[in-house]
Amino acid sequence: MTAIADSAAGYAALTLMPAGAGVLSTEFKINLMAPARGDRIIARGRIVKAGRTLTVAQSEVVAESGGQQKLIALLTATLMTVEARDGISD
Repeated sequence: MTAIADSAAGYAALTLMPAGAGVLSTEFKINLMAPARGDRIIARGRIVKAGRTLTVAQSEVVAESGGQQKLIALLTATLMTVEARDGISD
């Protein structure tokens, strides 16, 4: 669950970074709020504050079952823009 929450935050941050830049999570905190039970697990990321170098994002992870969604995790992350490094790009 932590991996998909981190990925959702990272891809949200990547949408506001320059073309060709990469993203690196520098810190995150996750609250695991309920068991991950359901037909599918969905993670949605959003930007809290975007900066030139650091971006703060949040992810909500929900379990979907029978058309109902239940919040199971909340992640807050700080992500860094990585540019001009070999092997790192979007």
